Amino acid sequence: MLRHSSASPLLSLPGAVPAEAPDEGVAAHYGDLFREQRALADGSGFVDLSHRGVVTVSGPERLSWLHLLLTQHVSELPPGQATEALVLSAHGHVEHAVYLVDDGETTWMHTEPGKQEALIAYLEGMKFFYRVEVADRTGDLAVVHLPAGSITEAPEGTVVREAPHGRDLFLPRAALESFAAAHGPAIGVLALEALRVEAHRPRLGLETDHRTIPHEVGWIGSAVHLQKGCYRGQETVARVHNLGKPPRRLVFLHLDGSEVHLPPHGTPIRLAADGEEGRQLGFVTTSARHHELGPIALALVKRNVPVDAPLVAGGTAAAQEVVVEP
Repeated sequence: MLRHSSASPLLSLPGAVPAEAPDEGVAAHYGDLFREQRALADGSGFVDLSHRGVVTVSGPERLSWLHLLLTQHVSELPPGQATEALVLSAHGHVEHAVYLVDDGETTWMHTEPGKQEALIAYLEGMKFFYRVEVADRTGDLAVVHLPAGSITEAPEGTVVREAPHGRDLFLPRAALESFAAAHGPAIGVLALEALRVEAHRPRLGLETDHRTIPHEVGWIGSAVHLQKGCYRGQETVARVHNLGKPPRRLVFLHLDGSEVHLPPHGTPIRLAADGEEGRQLGFVTTSARHHELGPIALALVKRNVPVDAPLVAGGTAAAQEVVVEP
């Protein structure tokens, strides 16, 4: 559900087709999905992510305070260095995923659409006597994604979060249309999602459910720092890392290209040998049509599913690649 006043003005661009949940409010594509994917893979264009929640934390103690709450080591985060982090429940289950950067005075982060209110409520409840200020900036700031290799320069004064797969700009919402006119082509979220699936990057609410722990989806290292403690859920993270294995694991699937429809989120995964009546071993988390690989997906399966076992996603044959080791 969108939490700001209106859908993106870029939905008025020629060919724009509105995206479905969880990406309502921005374009799924602008008329040519594969062309948009190729452009993004080549470092061209930009993706309108103005539906994502934007939260800032300011104050002299912001990084030491966030260090106590997040799974990532951020107490000494240098200005301009991008990172990502999670907020866990007391039992170690993933509640929030944030993508952040600090500019030396303020920590800027974006999160899943509509999740900023719950995130802010948690942060506000943990302020105590720390000198920090938390603000919801979703109404006045829009996230715009530039792919890796893009030569587009961010407008002067724009906060930039630069990661290996591209740059996220925290752009004034009022400047979104002028930015699009100067730096197109605009590219829909389906193209970005296809490249995300190809890169095996998990997304909150798609690769996760209410009982997901970070180990299952490959967030150890990228979003969870194992040499720090003092955050909610840390005991579960340490115990699973040191003494056991997660109950489920993320896999990448090559889907049968002869099928017309992609298996949607939640489609049961079973052993191909058992057919559609076999025991469910997991579910599809995200599926996509890739401009080179064809139909692909990420899925969460039980840890003990053999890594070389042919699978079926609903009625679609699927060959798996290991993302998280069993």
